[in-house]
Amino acid sequence: MDLLPAQEAAKIYHTNYVRNARAIGVLWAVFTICFVIITVVVFIQPFWIGDSINTPQAGYFGLFHYCIGNALTSDLICKGSVLDFSSIPSPAFRSAMFFVGTSMLLIVGTMVCFSLFFFCSAGNVYKICAWMQVASSVLMVIGCMIYPDGWDAPEVKQMCGQRTDKYSLGNCTVRWAYILAIISILDAALLALLSFTLGNRQDKLLPEDFEVEGADIQSLMYVFENSNL
Repeated sequence: MDLLPAQEAAKIYHTNYVRNARAIGVLWAVFTICFVIITVVVFIQPFWIGDSINTPQAGYFGLFHYCIGNALTSDLICKGSVLDFSSIPSPAFRSAMFFVGTSMLLIVGTMVCFSLFFFCSAGNVYKICAWMQVASSVLMVIGCMIYPDGWDAPEVKQMCGQRTDKYSLGNCTVRWAYILAIISILDAALLALLSFTLGNRQDKLLPEDFEVEGADIQSLMYVFENSNL
């Protein structure tokens, strides 16, 4: 069977390389949008810690909003607002809210940066998004580490018991929003790694008017090697 001319083979490899890179880029964008939803849910939902069967009072706490059961009735009394720092029971909770909120805004900004693909080099956009995702991951780590420092607040002890202290929940339990926040750290790191990889692959893409003239073998090998990265 006759071999394809070097120029035609190079164009085939280049076309496949571009198609694969774009497919992975679409998946990265979809996962980024899903991650935006996760971080918004983590920030808003007040289910970072909560009661158990052994707690004196029923209730739950988030980054800024919390509810504690009334000792005389079964009703929950809810307080806390993101716009009113004085209503947040602990300075540590306020700091955690700031870091997690900033992490959320960075991820939302990553999604906004999708529009830059129409105006800037795709490789540069991927790298900008990657650094934003790295920063988001670091801020989420800081927020998750600071949050337990506020467990000694009087409001938390009212729900969880007097044995509750910093980094010790007493009779309370960690709820799903806190666990989801920790998982999101790994998600952000993986998305950033993928974004850096896509950015580097875009830098290695050959131009559309690529021609094999005078260096057929070298150019063909260049495309073939890059297509297997």
